[in-house]
Amino acid sequence: MTTALQRRTVRVLAAAQVLTGVGVGAGVAAGSLLVAELTGTEGLAGLAQTFGVIGTAVAAGPLAWLSVKSGRRIGLVTGLWIAALGALVVIAASVLELVPLVLLGTFGVGVASAVGLQARYAASDLAAPEHVGRDLALVVWATTIGAVLGPNLMQPSSALAEAIGLPPLSGPYLLTAAAITLSALLVSGLLRPDPLLEARKLAGVRHADGELEPRRAGMRAELAHGTHVIRTSPGASLAVTSIAVGHVVMVMVMVMTPVHMQHVDVTLQVVGLVISVHILGMYAFSPVVGWLADRRGTIWVISVGVVVLTGATLVAGTAPGDSVVQLGIGLFLLGLGWSGTLVGGSALLSTSVPDQHRPAAQGVGDTVMNVAAAVGGIFAGVIVYTASYAWLNVAAALCLLPLAAALIRRRVATGVRTPVR
Repeated sequence: MTTALQRRTVRVLAAAQVLTGVGVGAGVAAGSLLVAELTGTEGLAGLAQTFGVIGTAVAAGPLAWLSVKSGRRIGLVTGLWIAALGALVVIAASVLELVPLVLLGTFGVGVASAVGLQARYAASDLAAPEHVGRDLALVVWATTIGAVLGPNLMQPSSALAEAIGLPPLSGPYLLTAAAITLSALLVSGLLRPDPLLEARKLAGVRHADGELEPRRAGMRAELAHGTHVIRTSPGASLAVTSIAVGHVVMVMVMVMTPVHMQHVDVTLQVVGLVISVHILGMYAFSPVVGWLADRRGTIWVISVGVVVLTGATLVAGTAPGDSVVQLGIGLFLLGLGWSGTLVGGSALLSTSVPDQHRPAAQGVGDTVMNVAAAVGGIFAGVIVYTASYAWLNVAAALCLLPLAAALIRRRVATGVRTPVR
């Protein structure tokens, strides 16, 4: 029965991720271009993605707390409704030409990414220990369909917006609002029984009052406890470092690539194509990455991810703005390396923390990951404005050095021959 329920849970989460992926993917490049258009300066273009990442970071903790308190379904649905509202705010801001309101809207849309991150952990709640990486990665992979399709709908959605009297760059956010609303309705109606609450019942996790209920601690106390759990577990600490560093490198390069390409007046369609190739690299091979994490060990997968990310910064950083093929290859590798650090790190975190502390630790991990990426996104715009896109890639590569050193120490301490789960 548990196996059948897990399969159903993964299918529902995967379907929701397709829809959420369409919504998030549609706005990835549009936000940066909209801010650049309204402000007239490229130096501020990265603020749209940065505020989206901040939204993801701010939401990660509260959504994790909601999951601890009421189950995964409540946490996921709440985040999706906030993101849909954020997309509507961006549309209104584009009409009013108010940059602060655009940033507020992208902040809200960023919550959808926090939902996607929580969904990968929801797929692991009922997973057998030997299949944690596989099931987690399958939900990550499902985002591929929507996330690749989303950026390629920039041109038609922009045309639709213009046809109905809205600014062209508001079009992708019309699509974002519709897709995320459908995702919220799907999760609300079909993610039953709740995987986290069901896992607690099956594990017989009882609390002080003897009931099979989540802890009633406040959000701050719950997340503080999650932080303590991570600090006291070497595996969890390395997992969070992997997730955070891989994500900050990906965000720094990805967010400024559309601006780099617009230096030479590349069309929106071509920009969307390059971003789609990048997103394909992020998600398409995640089942393989998850399988490798189960077979070869999470440390091995994370290490390969670091190598691929380093190569990505070299390829993308040496590409002119109109070199679509080279930028496409670089951004594909960027996504693939990110997949290694995210899936490997997430699987390592899920297996390094006791069941009763897992949601809180996962929420803290996602918060750290997105705060780091938000800071990276801010510096990305500054570096491109004051130096160049090439120097941005150099800076991104340097961010990988602490993670590489931590991986070497871990492999020496545990033994290179033995897969580290």
